[in-house]
Amino acid sequence: MAVAARNLRVSDIQDPGSLFERYGTEEIRQVERRVRAEIEHKKEELRQMVGERYRDLIEAADTITDMRLCSEKVVTSVRDMYEYCTRIKPSGPGRVAAVPAKRNKAQQQSQEKFYSMAAQIKLLLNMPEKIWSALESSQYLQATQMYLLCCHIHSILQLDSSGSYYTPVLARFPILVRQVAAAGHFRASILQESKTLLKGRAISDQAIAEALCAIMLLEDSSPRQALADFLLARKSAIQQLLNQPHHGAGIKAQVCSLVELLAATLYQAQAVFYTSTEGKVPDTKLTCGLLFTTLASITSEAPADKGITVLKEEMKSESWFKYLPPSIVDFQPSLRTLAHPINHDYLRDTLQQWINMCKDDIKIGIGNLLIYVKSLKGLAGIRDAVWELLTSESISQNWETLCSRLLEKPFSFWEDFLQQLFLDRLQALTKEGLDSISNSSKQLLVSALQDLHVKNFDVLLNKAVEFEYNVAAFLWSESSNDLLSDTAWVSIANRSQFVKSGLSMKAQALTLCIQSFCSALDSKLKVKLDDLVMYLPPDSSTVKDNSNDHSSLQLQNSAFDRYADTAKVEEMLRTHCLSCVQYILDCVKVELKTAEEGLQNCVYSPKDCNLNAVLFMARLCQSIGELCPHLKQCIWGRSSSNDQLVREPRPVKKLGKGKAQEVKPAQAKWQEVKDQLLQQSTSAYRIWNVTISKALVYHFTRTLLSHTAGAILSTATNWDEIEIQEETEAGNSVTSKIRLPVQPSWYVQSLLFQLCQEVNRVGGHALPKVTLQELLKTCLDEVLTGYETLCSAKLDKGDSAFPLTQNRALQLLFDLRYLGSILTARNEEVKSSRIQQDPRVQKVADTLESYIDPFDLDVFTPHLNNNLNKLSQRTSVLFGLLTGTEKQYTSRSVPFNSQEPHNILPLASSQIRFGLLPLSMSSSRKPKSSVQGNEVKNQILPLSVIEDASQGPGSLFRQLAAFQDDDVSSSSSSSSLFKLGWLSSMTK
Repeated sequence: MAVAARNLRVSDIQDPGSLFERYGTEEIRQVERRVRAEIEHKKEELRQMVGERYRDLIEAADTITDMRLCSEKVVTSVRDMYEYCTRIKPSGPGRVAAVPAKRNKAQQQSQEKFYSMAAQIKLLLNMPEKIWSALESSQYLQATQMYLLCCHIHSILQLDSSGSYYTPVLARFPILVRQVAAAGHFRASILQESKTLLKGRAISDQAIAEALCAIMLLEDSSPRQALADFLLARKSAIQQLLNQPHHGAGIKAQVCSLVELLAATLYQAQAVFYTSTEGKVPDTKLTCGLLFTTLASITSEAPADKGITVLKEEMKSESWFKYLPPSIVDFQPSLRTLAHPINHDYLRDTLQQWINMCKDDIKIGIGNLLIYVKSLKGLAGIRDAVWELLTSESISQNWETLCSRLLEKPFSFWEDFLQQLFLDRLQALTKEGLDSISNSSKQLLVSALQDLHVKNFDVLLNKAVEFEYNVAAFLWSESSNDLLSDTAWVSIANRSQFVKSGLSMKAQALTLCIQSFCSALDSKLKVKLDDLVMYLPPDSSTVKDNSNDHSSLQLQNSAFDRYADTAKVEEMLRTHCLSCVQYILDCVKVELKTAEEGLQNCVYSPKDCNLNAVLFMARLCQSIGELCPHLKQCIWGRSSSNDQLVREPRPVKKLGKGKAQEVKPAQAKWQEVKDQLLQQSTSAYRIWNVTISKALVYHFTRTLLSHTAGAILSTATNWDEIEIQEETEAGNSVTSKIRLPVQPSWYVQSLLFQLCQEVNRVGGHALPKVTLQELLKTCLDEVLTGYETLCSAKLDKGDSAFPLTQNRALQLLFDLRYLGSILTARNEEVKSSRIQQDPRVQKVADTLESYIDPFDLDVFTPHLNNNLNKLSQRTSVLFGLLTGTEKQYTSRSVPFNSQEPHNILPLASSQIRFGLLPLSMSSSRKPKSSVQGNEVKNQILPLSVIEDASQGPGSLFRQLAAFQDDDVSSSSSSSSLFKLGWLSSMTK
C-alpha cells in the first residue's frame, strides 16, 4: 500500500521512477522540496563537523608523523645494534674462517623452506581478492577452485584450528588469523551465487554446468543431486516469476517469460545432464553431457591438465611463484565419489515428475494472472505471443528431438499447460459480458415500459412514446432518415444488412422505441463479437484462397494450432447468447403477465398503458431477430456464415422425395431462437386480440340484442328493389319486384370499421398472419355467440311484442353471411376454391332462414348472394386489413381473355400505363339502379353504439356525406354507402 507523500522518509526512496507511478505532480514536488531541504541540512552538519574536528584532525596528523619518525629511529637503532654485535663477535684461535659446506647446505634448505612458506602466505593473502573478483565476474567454478586451494594451503600450513596441535605460524603472522576467518565465508557465498545463477533464463549452458560443478565440489555431491538442485532452482524461479507484480501488458511478458523458462530448462537439462548411449553416434545438433565434461576437465589427473589456470598465468608475472611447492602449483580439486552419468530412465522420470509439480503451480499462478485480462483481444494477444515464442527457430528447431530424448513422448506447453486455462478465462469473460448485456437489456425494457405508462395525455408527449400509442401516425410521419444518402446509386443487393432506412422501418411498423432498444442490444453484441473475432482465425474467405499444401506446411512449422479451439469458442458464445435471449424472454413474460393482470376488469381504451405495453413487447419480440443482425452472427458463428452474414437463405417450400435440406446445428439453433421470439410475440398479440375482441363485440352484441323499436330502426339500412321475371302456369311472363338488403346493419359496419381502425393503429400491414387470423377467429366466435343468444331468445319467447319478422331475418341473415365472409380466416397455402365455413355460422343461418318463407327464400337466395358479393367487393378497400390480399371475389366463370373489367370501380380509359387505376370523377360512374328503402324511406343516422363519439358510426357517415357530389345529394334515390369520391379522398 502506497505511503502518503507527507509521511515518506527520504531514506525510503530507492527508485525515483516509482514515485511517478504512485504520486501526483504536487506530491512529487513536495517530496522534492523535502529532499532538497534534507541535502542542505546535511551540508550544514558537514560544515559544522569539519569546523569542530579540524583541530583534532591536525593533531592526529602530527601524531602520526611523530610515530612514523619514531618507528624509523627504532628500526635504525636495531639495525646498528645488529651490525655492532656482528663486528665485536670474537673468533677463537685456530678456527677456520670458512663455513663448512654442510652448514651452508643446511642453511640453504632452511632458507628455501622459509621462502616457500613466505610464498604460500603471500598466495594466501592474495587469494580473497582473486576469489571476490571471480564472484563478481560470475566465474563461480574458478572461485571454487581458489577456495579449495585456500583450504589446501591451510592444511599445509597447519592453520586449521581443529588440528591436534597449535602451529606457531599464526603467532608469528597475526594477519593470517583474519585470512583464515575470511576464508570460511567464501563457501556460503559461492554456493548462494551459484544457486542464484541456476534460476536465470538467459544463462548459457556452459555457465549452468560450471555452477553445478562448483556446487558439487563444495558439497561433495553426486550428479543426481546436482539435477535435483537444478530443477528445484528452476521451480523456485517459476514461483518467483508467477508472484511478480503485474500491471496490464506485463501479464503477457510474464506468461512468455514463464514459457521461455520452461523451454530453457528442458534444453539445458538435455545439454548438461543427458549423455549419449555408448556405441551410438551422438547428434551434433544438440550439445549434451556438459556437466561431466567440465568435471573431467578440472579433476583430471593428466600432467598437462594439472594446476589452476589462474595460478599458471600469474606464475609468469610474479617472481615469488617459483618458491611455491608442487603440491600447490599442481593442485587439482577432487570428488570423494565418482561422477557416474545419469541413467536415461531416471532422468526421464525426474523431469516428468518435475513437470507435474510445476503444472499445478502454473495452473494456479497463470489462472490468477489471467483474471486481470479483461478482454478477449488481450487474451488473444497473450496466446499469439506464446505461439510466436514457441514457433521461433531457437525453440522449435530441435524440440521434437529434445522431447523424444528426455521424455520419450511429445510435449506441448500450450496443450498441457495453458490451453484449458485460456478457455476457462474466455468462458468467464464471455459469460460476464453477456450477463451484463442481459441485465442492461432488462433495464432498457423496464425503462421503456415506464415511459409508456403515461397518466396525463393532455401534456405534450414524447414523439417516440406517442408513436407507440399510434403506430399509424408513425407510418405517415416524415423524417430525414427515411431515405439513405446513397439510395440513388447503391442497390439493395449491394447494401449492407446493418444499414436500415427509415422507410424500411416503417414498412415493418418498427417504431422508434423498438429501434432504440434493438440498436442498443445490437451495438453491445457487436462490441462483444468484435472482441471475440480477435481470438478466432482470420476471415474464412482469405483462408480459402491459400492452398491446402501451404496451410498444412504452415501448421507443421507452428508449435501448436492456435485456432484449434474455434469450434469450442463459438459454442461458448452461442450458449451464452441463447441464455441471454432466454433471459430477455423471461423478463418479457413477467412483464406480460403483469400487464395482462392490469387489463382484467378494466374498461377498454386505446390509450390504455397496459395494452400498449403488451403491443410494445409483441413488436419487440417480433423485431429482435431482424434488427439485431449481430445476434444472428453470434449464434451462427463464422463457420456457418462463410462469406458474409447478409441474407438468410429462402425457405424451400418443396423438396424432392428423398431429398432433405441440410441444416447445420448453428442454423437450427438460430431458427429455434426465432421460433421462441415469434411464439412470445404471438402470445403478446393474443392478449391484445382477446382484449380488442371483447371490447368491440360487447357493443355489437348489446345493440344486436336490443328489442326496442328505436334501436332496431336506428340500425336499419337501405334495401334494393329488384325486378324479376316469373312465368305463370299459362306460360305468360309476369314482372314483379322484390326488395333485398344491400348493406349490412349499422352496428355491423361499425364493428368492422372500428376493428380496422384498431388494426391500423397498431400497424396492421406488419401484423403476423397468425395474429390476424386469431383476431378474426376470436371476433367471429364472439359475434356468433351474440347471434346464438338472439336466436335462442326468440325461440324461447315465441310470440312476443317484437317478433322476428321475415324482413329482419333477411337483414340478420345478410349481416351474418357478410360477417362470416369478412371474419373467416383464410389460409393462403390452402388451394381451395371455397373457404370452409364455420358450422356455427351455418347453424345460425339455418335458424334465421326458418323465419323466412321457403318459397321466398328460394327466390331471394341468388339475388341475396349477388348483393353479398358486390358488397364484399365494394368494401374490400375499406376493410382490406381484414380481408387480406386474396382474390376471393374474382369470378371463375369469366374467361381469361374477356374484356370485362376486373374491378367494379371506374377505370381510366386514357391512361394506358395505369389501366386499373380507379377514378373519382362523377362523370365516369356507371348509372346505378334505383334503390328504394324497404325499411325506411329517408336515411336515419345511426345512434352511437360506442360511448366515444369521435369513433362512432355517426361521425363516419357524416364525413361520408360531406364528400358526396352535388348531383348525388340531390338525387331522390339513395346510392351506396361507399362512394368513390369519399374513397379517393382518403388518399389526399
